[in-house]
Amino acid sequence: MTNTFTATVLGSPRIGPNRELKKAVEGYWAGRVDADSLADTARRLREDTWTGQSAAGLDSIPVNTFSYYDQMLDTAVLLGALPERVTDIEDSLDRYFAAARGSETVAPLEMTKWFDTNYHYLVPEITPQTSFSLDATKPLTEVAEALALGVPARPVVIGPITFLVLSKSVEPGARLLDRVDELVPLYAELLRLLRAAGAEWVQLDEPALVADRTPDEIAIAARVYQQLAGESDRPSILVASYFGSLGDALPALAGTDVEGIAVDLVAGSDTLATVSALRDKVVVAGVVDGRNIWRTDLDGALATLGTLLGTAGSVAVSTSCSLLHVPYTLDAETGIDAVLRSWLAFGSEKVQEIRTLATALTDGRDSVAGEFTAARAARDTRAGDPRLHDGTVRARLDQVRRAGVHRATPEDRRVAQRDLDLPVLPTTTIGSYPQTSRIRVARAALRRGEIDAAEYDRRMRDEISEVVALQEKLDIDVLVHGEPERNDMVQYFAEQLDGFVATDNGWVQSYGSRCVRPPILFGDVQRTRPMTVDWITYAQSLTRRPVKGMLTGPVTILAWSFVRDDQPLVDSADQVALAIRDETVDLQGAGIRIIQVDEPALRELLPLRAAEQPAYLDWAVGAFRLATSGVADSTQIHTHLCYSEFGEVIGAIAGLDADVTSIEAARSHMEVLDDLNSIGFDLGVGPGVYDIHSPRVPSVDEIATSLREALDAVPVQRLWVNPDCGLKTRGTAEVEQSLNNLVAAAKRVRAEL
Repeated sequence: MTNTFTATVLGSPRIGPNRELKKAVEGYWAGRVDADSLADTARRLREDTWTGQSAAGLDSIPVNTFSYYDQMLDTAVLLGALPERVTDIEDSLDRYFAAARGSETVAPLEMTKWFDTNYHYLVPEITPQTSFSLDATKPLTEVAEALALGVPARPVVIGPITFLVLSKSVEPGARLLDRVDELVPLYAELLRLLRAAGAEWVQLDEPALVADRTPDEIAIAARVYQQLAGESDRPSILVASYFGSLGDALPALAGTDVEGIAVDLVAGSDTLATVSALRDKVVVAGVVDGRNIWRTDLDGALATLGTLLGTAGSVAVSTSCSLLHVPYTLDAETGIDAVLRSWLAFGSEKVQEIRTLATALTDGRDSVAGEFTAARAARDTRAGDPRLHDGTVRARLDQVRRAGVHRATPEDRRVAQRDLDLPVLPTTTIGSYPQTSRIRVARAALRRGEIDAAEYDRRMRDEISEVVALQEKLDIDVLVHGEPERNDMVQYFAEQLDGFVATDNGWVQSYGSRCVRPPILFGDVQRTRPMTVDWITYAQSLTRRPVKGMLTGPVTILAWSFVRDDQPLVDSADQVALAIRDETVDLQGAGIRIIQVDEPALRELLPLRAAEQPAYLDWAVGAFRLATSGVADSTQIHTHLCYSEFGEVIGAIAGLDADVTSIEAARSHMEVLDDLNSIGFDLGVGPGVYDIHSPRVPSVDEIATSLREALDAVPVQRLWVNPDCGLKTRGTAEVEQSLNNLVAAAKRVRAEL
């Protein structure tokens, strides 16, 4: 076997350790940064990543994992699959961003979650008229840049199976995978070009193969890869899977002539049972978790690698998936206590773990004995830390579970809530309002000690007053306080709950330029004081209209945190749910009659294999009900979901039993309503009538048309009017204009009833 390597990662983060790319991209959108400056920032970030990984000892470096926005969008550009509505835009960068986020005249591509992660990808649209063509400029440029630096470059491209499976057909009933033969010649040409550019390996990512695939789909994948492997002028091919086990797809791929297969041995540990089929392959063994931040059990990982030595042609140590999903480095985290910090490994620390394991595999454990000793010490201190097991929390949780977590029937609750006296087609927003420069300045001043907590609170109350006044001026029916005090809808709660710790610089990409800092759930969870009551009751004191209490649900808090891996997720979810339950009761006691408990990540954690999904949905629904069943029938519970394939969890959405569910529907054109109707959903629903992730302001006519479409599927008594998500990332002027149009559209449609 030729061209082997020993230590690598499957992909790299791209936002920059200090979010340099975010700032440059947003500067370009705002006209403060020109295209050349943006390109310079991108090039520096790529070079720093590649040279850093090479210096750390990796001997195969992934390239073409950089993106200005999203790797699926990049693949659509690569394959000539951009929608026709953007192809007339002359400038290639502006065309790219128009597809990503839209413009005043162009609607963007749909956006949904990347498998079961919090990363959002853009969904390519494939029409019968789509004529695929190759534009290999980006991968060839990155390969040339890397090789010029002396970096052993391995270009990474989304594979043809995953690209088509995750794309959207605008032709009803069409199976896009049937068009794979149109892509094979393009991939073959890409392989030839990459080989000519100097690439010895190419990585084709096929995570779609770890989900349930039919025998026919697996056969198509095997045929495609045998065709590509049969090309004479190409680099060695690594087919990369992650987020689970390949199952029946593994022997099918093993039967082809591709040189390597990457397997996730964290989420897909059962892969070991079938890995004997890989005797002539390079097995890239994902034993270092690329999605969570816990230090690797080096002894356990080395034992796993040892079992592969006799069954694979050769073994390379790797992360289980791309490092896109974890922060860059622990170096900036000076605020985490030393004991807890010793349990953690971010991106650069994981690279070191890979190098340690690769060295131990070739030179023996004694050659890196110090690293193994430190890993064992961290494992032992973590197992014995009293913060991980709070008997009081666990006893109370058992008591609440035994008492039951159900509310009265929906009809009984509707009767109890009539005195809210809401109009038909009530208008509301999802929760957050723009995070103004004043808010960011105040938050930074507090962090630097330039103002005290009392002054910060005063400034946040001023922001709340402005948001409430704006909503009253716009004539919105159910108000929110705007959430100026919240840095993030998960981190805000995590910072107030025992069992969590927040990072200083642990940024990861959520989508495009949107970055989040997932908190770390390390121990048993407990709420020691109210978290939102003062803010919500202040907002309510400013108006006679109802103000929603705004909380984040337990599943979403888990999904958007780095969670503990030493107990089942259901136990962590119920502990968080108990804390949220206490908050709902306190809000109700303070006179708040409408409480929204957001669960936008409900679909996100759904297991990729159907056999594992019912158990997850059972505990996810149970955690939500635990969080929301402590209030009276007269208190109206809302929830919110966004940017997911809702059809797969539609029964669970009904099972949440929320009085009102607001849901993303703008980019997907109200498709979710048909799914809800198919199961007899009879609760309140607010399908988003405009897309807040695009800067374009929807017209009154456009929103009114969406409302009429919704009324074809939902009785007027159950239909709410709202945007499809929070407004935090939008500008104040565009929000005011958009909401003014939303209210006008609702009034117009009311008048038609």
